[in-house]
Amino acid sequence: MDQVQWHFLLSEAGQRILAETAETPITEENHLRAASRLRQQIDPHLAQAVIETVWLRQRAVDKFSRADQMYFTREALEQSSSEIISAYRARRFFSTGFKRIADLGCGIGGDALALASQADVTGIEQDWLRLAMAQENVQEYGNRDRFFPLRSDLTKQQPVPVEAYFFDPARRDDQGKRLKSVHLYRPPLNLIDAWRQHTAHAAVKVSPGIDYAEIPPDAQVEFISVSGSVKECVLWYGDLRCGDGRQATLLPGEDVLTSEDNPGAVVPPREPGAYLYEPDGAVIRAHLIQTLARRLGAAPIDPSIAYLTADDGQQTPFARCFAIEDWFPFHLKRLRQYLREHHIGRVTIKKRGSPLEPEALQNRLRLKGDEERILFLTHVLGEPVVLVGKDADLRN
Repeated sequence: MDQVQWHFLLSEAGQRILAETAETPITEENHLRAASRLRQQIDPHLAQAVIETVWLRQRAVDKFSRADQMYFTREALEQSSSEIISAYRARRFFSTGFKRIADLGCGIGGDALALASQADVTGIEQDWLRLAMAQENVQEYGNRDRFFPLRSDLTKQQPVPVEAYFFDPARRDDQGKRLKSVHLYRPPLNLIDAWRQHTAHAAVKVSPGIDYAEIPPDAQVEFISVSGSVKECVLWYGDLRCGDGRQATLLPGEDVLTSEDNPGAVVPPREPGAYLYEPDGAVIRAHLIQTLARRLGAAPIDPSIAYLTADDGQQTPFARCFAIEDWFPFHLKRLRQYLREHHIGRVTIKKRGSPLEPEALQNRLRLKGDEERILFLTHVLGEPVVLVGKDADLRN
């Protein structure tokens, strides 16, 4: 998007056409038709910006409650934190009493709009369009008076006088390829080291797939999942740390498990009992399987597999619990016979540590019957097995 398109979108005419275009959702089926109709009303160059904005707003509704009035670029929307995460993260800044924060690489303002709800935020961004969008988006949340935009290259910018930093480096290259190492981030992770010489308190958003060897020793690492899906990882420094260990945080409930919880001896693996637990991905990434096992009175089924088992089931936000009806070494013929004998005609196949592809296996099972079960393709004490179960009913 260029400046001509941007200023048109903000104009009275642009706002009116945005509202009219948004009355009908843009889909793959009607996208070309909507664009063609709009190009007959306004300049095709401007029509492109309108269509793109309306389409991105539709895509953003799962991330932002006010998406229908916000502005995005495709890449910035994909990289931005959702409103639920940015609000949660901002509360940690507020709990320390920080009132002056710099958002380094603020993008379209996904975190700035939450931080600016209670603090003065200097948003630093090199791309003029993203910075302009950040201003509009923060204003949509009623906090523009607390947002101070600064267009600058972070690699050349001197630290600004604030109490804490939030740093969100780009994790993709110009072709959209993921940058796996923190040393390749743009700017690289070590930029925060220079800024922290002016204030020690900082948070850095990194990939949830970060290599543990690249986690700085003085940072607390937190893995965040939303409704069971791992979304982000944050490195916390200074007074923003909450303890010294690893942390898994589950939103929207804000359930927290840390490596400092439930200390004790390593729980050895055992054969499956009556219940199987599938830990949340944030628990797995935070290397808290043993911590969760001790909390639940459970045990791993294999040293290298992130499933836990117990003879008694209990509700926990940190894992999904299944009732196990049977398990045995994996042999296709035996599995077919078992499913036929138990009239199981519908299955959901989960795998962990198995080379088998669920879709290919399902096509070979020759299912027939009215019953439905979940099959777990995994390992127990080093041996390939299949577990048969269903969601546990733990309401009583």
